[in-house]
Amino acid sequence: MPITSATGRSAGPAPETTADPIMLELVDEDGRTTGTAEKLSAHVAPGRLHRAFSVFLFDDRGRLLLQRRALGKYHSPGVWSNTCCGHPYPGEPPFAAAVRRTGEELGIAPALLREAGTVRYNHPDPASGLVEQEYNHLFVGTVRTEPRPDPEEIAETAFVTPAELAELMREKTFSAWFGTVLDAARPAVREVIGAGAGW
Repeated sequence: MPITSATGRSAGPAPETTADPIMLELVDEDGRTTGTAEKLSAHVAPGRLHRAFSVFLFDDRGRLLLQRRALGKYHSPGVWSNTCCGHPYPGEPPFAAAVRRTGEELGIAPALLREAGTVRYNHPDPASGLVEQEYNHLFVGTVRTEPRPDPEEIAETAFVTPAELAELMREKTFSAWFGTVLDAARPAVREVIGAGAGW
């Protein structure tokens, strides 16, 4: 399970460090837009339900690309998580946001990317005290290029098999939402990469 550190890639500041506040799209329980909120305020307990996305990319060997979030992230720093996750800008289609952030964070474009449903969850982050109240759009796809992660966003990356993921989850800390989004995405994962890969 080779792990690659995010070094040597020039990049601008992470969006959450810019002067202008990042706005999220608030939604109701059916995913209908109800308004907007500033990113940090939407995550302060008890949290406000907002639109998000999660991406799962696999290589030609059926291995999942994971990232370890940069230590400078205000939310869930230094923990392992799925390939990419984030929030669409208000009015931005989730698919477009998923492609945009995959490029911004990892320096790659998916060879294939398809919608994989939605999942709604409420996950407190014990380390920061922030809360993920999210209506999450899931995307599953493939990648054929090596990641070039932005070190402001990502500390390390790794391609893992199901067995290697299980071992890593026993040894390392993962994001509070990881298990929920992976379980929800599994049916689409099996369709994209085949049931024989073990996911």
